[in-house]
Amino acid sequence: MELSELDKKCFERAIELAHDAGDLKNLPIGAVMRYRDDIVGEGKNAIWSPEFSLNRHAEMEALRSVAIDMWNYARDMTVYSTLEPCVMCMGAILLYGIGCIMYGSADPYGGATSVIAHLPPFFKNRFSQAKWIGPAFSEECDSLYKQIRILEGITDE
Repeated sequence: MELSELDKKCFERAIELAHDAGDLKNLPIGAVMRYRDDIVGEGKNAIWSPEFSLNRHAEMEALRSVAIDMWNYARDMTVYSTLEPCVMCMGAILLYGIGCIMYGSADPYGGATSVIAHLPPFFKNRFSQAKWIGPAFSEECDSLYKQIRILEGITDE
């Protein structure tokens, strides 16, 4: 799939955020929210620092950073994540009603796309209404995924 220049710009910003997260001793994952031509939210993984909080995934932080008045346009938003969202983040993305999800690197170990067949009807319906695209920027994001696997001590596939 050919990415637009805007898609690349958003992924590049997500990668910058992932590096920032890694510099702060968190998992190197970044996420960006886009509406039309503008980045309207962004987040980086912050589960270990500045304080231990396991719900501070990059996608969750990006969702929290979007201004409340923007949520009327959720269907027209795209979330870009350097890594395939986990089940928690997928659930939040579906509840918010985001129209498009693009992730840079696949996560066969913890990514949510492996559970799609087992979703309850409400979430299956929401999932079918969104466009999921990925891995869409793997050449640039796979090295971040490898760092995560090392940090988490995961050596098997």
